[in-house]
Amino acid sequence: MSDTIAATSAPCSTARWVRLALLAVACSLAAILSGCAGTGDNAGSGINSSSVDWRNSADPIGSFLARSKNGAGLLAGDINHPLARQALTQLGIRYRWGGKSPETGFDCSGLVLHSAQQSLGLKLPPRSYDIALFGSEVSRTDLQVGDLVFFNTLGRRFSHVGVYLGDDQFVHSPAAGGVVRIEDMKLAYWTKRYNGARRL
Repeated sequence: MSDTIAATSAPCSTARWVRLALLAVACSLAAILSGCAGTGDNAGSGINSSSVDWRNSADPIGSFLARSKNGAGLLAGDINHPLARQALTQLGIRYRWGGKSPETGFDCSGLVLHSAQQSLGLKLPPRSYDIALFGSEVSRTDLQVGDLVFFNTLGRRFSHVGVYLGDDQFVHSPAAGGVVRIEDMKLAYWTKRYNGARRL
């Protein structure tokens, strides 16, 4: 009799583990999909599109996108440089090494060259250290909206580039697993790696 009980309980426990694993996968998938679905409607988000300064928000990407989706666009005093404005339209686009379009995703230099071509008609080279040869050098104290800011993130100068937004903020495509986003240059990571700036 004990052999019969052991024989019938083994398939039951295997089937139970399979069901539990499938349930866990289904719950994970539902959580991921609900996160995506939640970005389409800003009702109840507490964001007043006409009064929130997205640069000072705890979630600058979310605030900017909420304002854009509500039809508010940028406030008059926000960004007045075409390169910076164009780069901001790519917030949330995923990082992709070598990517140069919103459809494929962007790496840091791809975001800058796409934005420069769309907004200024400039055709820049595909690598950040080559882009650093264009324009004129700008000191950190003289940075203006639309300047290109460069960082040493790979152990070599000018290995990363972004577009300056003012108030020590810049927009860039960070690294694998990330999306185009706004960063604070005052953070220790960026301060330590800052290499300089260029004005196109």
